[in-house]
Amino acid sequence: MADSNVTSLFRSTAAHSPSMAALARESDGTGPVDFCIPCNPYFPTPAMFDEMAARLREIITYYPSSADTITAELCDLLQLPPQCVAMGNGSTELITWIDHLMVRESLAIPVPTFGRWTDQPMETGKRVDMFPLQESSGFALDLAQYAEFIRKRNTKVAVVCNPNNPDGGFLHKQALVQFMDAMADLDLIVIDESFLEFADAEVEPSVVQEAMIRPNVIVLRSLGKNFGLHGIRFGYLVANPALAGRIRSMLPKWNLNAFAEHVVFILKEHGAEYAQSLQQVRRDRLDMASHLSALPGLTVYPSQGNFLFVRLPVGAEGTVVRDRMLTEHRILVRECGNKIGSSSRFLRLVVRPQVDVRRLVSGLEQVLYGTRRGAAVPELSTGTSYSSGTAAVDRLVGATNGAGMQIAAAAMQMQPEPVPMQAPMPVPMPAQPQPQPQQLPQFQPMVAAAQAPQMPMQPVAQMPQQMAPVAQQQPQPQQQPYGMPSPAPAPVPQGPTPTGMPARNGLTAAQVRGATSPNGMQNLAPAPATGWPSPGAPQNWPNAAGMGQAG
Repeated sequence: MADSNVTSLFRSTAAHSPSMAALARESDGTGPVDFCIPCNPYFPTPAMFDEMAARLREIITYYPSSADTITAELCDLLQLPPQCVAMGNGSTELITWIDHLMVRESLAIPVPTFGRWTDQPMETGKRVDMFPLQESSGFALDLAQYAEFIRKRNTKVAVVCNPNNPDGGFLHKQALVQFMDAMADLDLIVIDESFLEFADAEVEPSVVQEAMIRPNVIVLRSLGKNFGLHGIRFGYLVANPALAGRIRSMLPKWNLNAFAEHVVFILKEHGAEYAQSLQQVRRDRLDMASHLSALPGLTVYPSQGNFLFVRLPVGAEGTVVRDRMLTEHRILVRECGNKIGSSSRFLRLVVRPQVDVRRLVSGLEQVLYGTRRGAAVPELSTGTSYSSGTAAVDRLVGATNGAGMQIAAAAMQMQPEPVPMQAPMPVPMPAQPQPQPQQLPQFQPMVAAAQAPQMPMQPVAQMPQQMAPVAQQQPQPQQQPYGMPSPAPAPVPQGPTPTGMPARNGLTAAQVRGATSPNGMQNLAPAPATGWPSPGAPQNWPNAAGMGQAG
């Protein structure tokens, strides 16, 4: 596979990676080892694939049954009432209809996250309020801070991805229920559980039962990811009958294909194999995190998905690593520089069997530290400065959401200062049940945050539980109830954004990406870190793979 072909393929897909079919066409007809597309590698089983292959002619020749018939079969399997479920041609079809039908003016979403949650509402003229997840806290989502963020901007719709893509961050069911209670007056709350089947931090983590009895909650679930069948394009949502029926009434009668029908109807015969596949992915996640964390300078973040979010060593450029892994080792990785709130210093690596992980680690060792074509990582002793760009993205997002373009322009005029090099932290080790006050937080603050004025260090146990959102410079009063705004919030323009117009008081996805690209970042000042993980957050995860988390 030629280097020029690789570059052109990735440049033509601004918000995603090229498809496996496109990569196969540029090579000998076979794709690379896939660490990019988050797919279950153990399901369907080889015997199931053989059975589908034997019935291929029948499956693709005839019309499928209606969506109602296929949905009823899925509901019988999942023990859900059909009137509370709508099946779509992939979760992105359902996201599109949620945006068109239920997002009036504005939507809040933590970033980085799945790109359709930021791009889809922007494409229809909605304001997208992006809540930056902080690298200094391991990209953990603080729901109390997120609720205050939503109140300050008077956002109408809130989205939470659990686990989140690309970092795999997990929220316990009780915390999500409390959040839904606090946000009961919003137009809509969406809990995206597309990767929840891979989590093992809680026995019953889903909030689908809560969604069916609440007036403003939708739970989104994927089938392609956990069943290992992205190409079929099927997923479903769960909500109260009125919400689910509203979505269902807009979908075509035959929006689900015959392959989706065939898989749904044979699942009841393969429940044991499916459960075993999930258990194997969870074991592989632990093993893969251990091998990756042994690489010098590589940071692995806690994950409950079937992928791991990693920060490359100081000086490594993600696009270079991605291209060399593909051209030299035929391994496809997901470089996250085009995800809002992330940068090219981060990769998302899908959990795969141990034999593939050994090949991945060997390739990364050669690309990052080898000398055959020059190492991608300079010697740490050279004092090379490097800013991941995450803080700059957070600064831009915080300055523009609900605050107007003038503040964004002011942020663009700030000049950066030299960034002292910091040695990367190793992957977090199991935390002690009772951490001592003198212990430092697990996660290294982002490199760019070193430019911020230094504050006196407090022990973790003495840190405030509520820290100010990134756009605020002063901590908020602690007496405010959960999910309620601080006194006298800034006024927010009312009324819907005109159809087809850019998002009010914000930037389009293209503008955000352009302003945070390497060239656009040169006039952005980094934001300071906004605090350490609160008790019970990532510092208490026993390892980077998230295995063994108490339920």
